[in-house]
Amino acid sequence: MLKLTVNDVEVEVEEGSTVLHACEEAGVEIPRFCYHDRLSIAGNCRMCLVDMERAPKPIASCAMPAGDGMVIRTDTDRVRKAREGVMEFLLINHPLDCPICDQGGECDLQDQAMGYGLDGSRFSENKRAVNNKYMGPLISTVMTRCIHCTRCVRFATEVAGVPELGAIGRGETMEITTYLEKTLASELSANVIDLCPVGALTSRPYAFTARPWELNKVESVDVMDALGSNIRVDARGAQVMRVLPRLNEDINEEWISDKTRYAIDGLRRQRLDTPFQRGRDGRLHPVSWDEALKSLATALRKAKPKGIAAVAGDQADVESMFALKSLMTRLGSSNIDCRQDGAKIGGKRAGYLFNSTIAGIDDADALLIIGSNPRIEAAVLNARIRRNWLASRMPIGVVGPKIDLTYDADFLGEAPSNLDAIADGNHKFAVKLKKAKRPMIIIGMGAMTRADGAAILGKARRIAEAYGVIANGWNGFNMLHTAAARVGGLDIGFVPGRGAMDIAAMGKAARAGKLDLLWLLGADEIDFDAFSSSFIVYQGHHGDAGAHHADLVLPGAAYTEKDGIYVNTEGRVQYASRAAFPPGDAREDWAIIRAVSGAVGKSIGFDNLAELRDALCAAHPHFADVDQIAPTKWSSFGGRAKLSAEPVTYALSNFYMTCAISRASETMAECVRANGVDSSTAAAAE
Repeated sequence: MLKLTVNDVEVEVEEGSTVLHACEEAGVEIPRFCYHDRLSIAGNCRMCLVDMERAPKPIASCAMPAGDGMVIRTDTDRVRKAREGVMEFLLINHPLDCPICDQGGECDLQDQAMGYGLDGSRFSENKRAVNNKYMGPLISTVMTRCIHCTRCVRFATEVAGVPELGAIGRGETMEITTYLEKTLASELSANVIDLCPVGALTSRPYAFTARPWELNKVESVDVMDALGSNIRVDARGAQVMRVLPRLNEDINEEWISDKTRYAIDGLRRQRLDTPFQRGRDGRLHPVSWDEALKSLATALRKAKPKGIAAVAGDQADVESMFALKSLMTRLGSSNIDCRQDGAKIGGKRAGYLFNSTIAGIDDADALLIIGSNPRIEAAVLNARIRRNWLASRMPIGVVGPKIDLTYDADFLGEAPSNLDAIADGNHKFAVKLKKAKRPMIIIGMGAMTRADGAAILGKARRIAEAYGVIANGWNGFNMLHTAAARVGGLDIGFVPGRGAMDIAAMGKAARAGKLDLLWLLGADEIDFDAFSSSFIVYQGHHGDAGAHHADLVLPGAAYTEKDGIYVNTEGRVQYASRAAFPPGDAREDWAIIRAVSGAVGKSIGFDNLAELRDALCAAHPHFADVDQIAPTKWSSFGGRAKLSAEPVTYALSNFYMTCAISRASETMAECVRANGVDSSTAAAAE
């Protein structure tokens, strides 16, 4: 540890720290524009100047390494005048856009000009003007406001891994640009908006819609992937206006994906706000809740218990799945499944969790990825892998098609036989795994949704046991889910009971005319052709595929419109909070299920959310441990069947449209067009 004196206060900091860190340790606020904890040091803005004993002039504290015995002053007249001078220079060419700037009210330049600047300017010449740049449908640019802090450039290069953003020119003619003025091709691109300390980069979809002081701010959890990124939802009245990242070092740090941030405009389109029932003319007609509940109660009474099934979708909260499971149990059916994609997972918890934890990626020194494209499936997690790779150049092997992951990887091929070769020690990548002290395996849904998914899981487990992936104090065996509801559903046992039907068996039974009623809890990704002869109940918030095929539609609440529990891919229990109310007659999902239980005369034991959560925590105690990961015991799981020759693929090919909300989003459709992802998907969304 290094000892320094800051304003007569002695502090200790770690080796490698800067003077700025020492000042913060002493509780002194240091203004800065270019410095950011997660980016490399640039030393551009000079706003962080401090006095150092025996130094002839003020030093940039962000770029000066801390040294033993340093004496630092941050409150001298020389420091004050230096900061005022820097601020005056920064404002020479900055336009007076504050009244019309979207950054107004939450702008670093505004705040620091008030705290460290002068009350006037000596500059009377014309201000410079810079042409705005095109950076895609998400980022609005007013480059005349740019102060050349280069945070955006460093983020794009270092974190996002897309070096398409940079500076041209020198001095006053310097400009930040994408060179060819094209869309910033990153799933994390909009984080530059949060990084920009002025109004040069702002949110294009959010532009001129609200001021920060008009918004009600609620801390919640993202459900666009299984990462469980911590977010802040800003709403005005009943409308969600924007989503911003919330700091959580263990999950998303301070980044979120573009889909998390911008798919929210889909919450306003194609919403279900009243119950619907299919009439004799084959069309859906609006009905009252009493009529809908009566119709469903009649259908449930007519159906045989073995002919009733329920499927939970990818964004269902734990409470609604627990309530639906309780109701199905009272109805005498065990035909339930939360794996609408048919993934061959469940049972032993160690076999379906990201056991190393997301933060544990930083400790890995070798990585084998099987059937997963983390850049699309979990963009923020992929940035962690990239950071580790940049720091250690750890070897990364991928079983699957060749793609751009933003870091170098050995693509071992698409044949599952590669796993046999690695397990037997006959593959070149096996040598790298053997040399590693903390090797890691990440398995994606592209491998688990195959017919031989259980066999691949078993093969991956044997590789893990053979190469030290499971060792004292280290468990690098990881499942990367794509569905926010998946781990929570598996934890509460929302899977078929003994002798009951999973999603594949439900389809076969429906084709044979043996499935009377199918209850879909926000499930839109199943093969609806197989269930054409069954009575389909769709409970959800969007008029997506499920509602189009349903005989009865029950309007539910989206994730921003209810309090709910979600468990992320690493098994961390998180509580989401309501930011707005559901539209029209839509209701929270657990409340709908409770109403159905009353209509059918099958009590499920709770009448409000508090009672439901008490019952949930009594049955599964780890749900009471908020933001905690329950320890798992390593055990045997997976199958031992022979692997098929079918190539390993990835679960997702289109990052921007993966759920009912994102498919209804105009912004996501624009991103698809701008990035040329898949024109057929974009056309279907429109």
